[in-house]
Amino acid sequence: MLIRRYGRHDRNAPRRWAFVDSRPGQESIRWGELPGDEHLLDVLTGKDQGTPSTEPVYLVCTHGRHDACCAVWGRPAAAALAAAYPDRTWECSHVGGDRFAPNVVLLPHSLFYGHVPPSRVAELATRYEDGLIVLEFFRGSGAFPPHVQAAQHFARAAGYSLAVDALRPIAIHQLAPNTWHVRLATHPQTQLPSHAATGRRDRASGVLASPTASVPPDQAANQASVDVITVEVAAHLVTIDGAMTCASKAPGRVRQFTLISQIHAA
Repeated sequence: MLIRRYGRHDRNAPRRWAFVDSRPGQESIRWGELPGDEHLLDVLTGKDQGTPSTEPVYLVCTHGRHDACCAVWGRPAAAALAAAYPDRTWECSHVGGDRFAPNVVLLPHSLFYGHVPPSRVAELATRYEDGLIVLEFFRGSGAFPPHVQAAQHFARAAGYSLAVDALRPIAIHQLAPNTWHVRLATHPQTQLPSHAATGRRDRASGVLASPTASVPPDQAANQASVDVITVEVAAHLVTIDGAMTCASKAPGRVRQFTLISQIHAA
């Protein structure tokens, strides 16, 4: 990723690099000086370890050359976030999912948000500081593959924990080419096996999921006591009769996930 501060910036100022690890349980950020592009090889090989930082990093995609929507919608969001968190906010190059502009990424947990209005963007960072997710705009975590993101979405929509570190996958079974059985630990303190599955977000992913009814408080309280749940999800392509971004043409096709069975305790 390429990043820069919102607004005017001094092109003669020393450049820096940042290395972010978003693997569950190993989230971290390190910063260092970048004397030249070739120095990045020293960073990637571990020769330059940089300096660890406990400050989160907030990215807003404003990469208008890839799709104008990211600049048109991203810059107002970047301005609002920079006003609240000037030392943590950066404009960034393409993060994928142009149709979700403006896109916001919170690091080191790799939380992707989309369609975030400027009036709400600072709320995402505030809740992140509290260790919580704002489900309304949440696209998913880049630390997990799309089918796990979908399972987590349905679990949260059903009243399970909104904690950033909750709902990590314990086991994943592919039942069919586009169907998965996912077991999730509902609480952050639940011990996970070392082989818990992780993966990377594909370029244009974002969990499009069918609406889920709200959960009564008494039912949500019962769910809070469950340690492990099972979620089964299926993916299929949906045709959208319209342009989804400033640069795209109709029709468009997107992947959508559905919940195929009731969530239950594992």
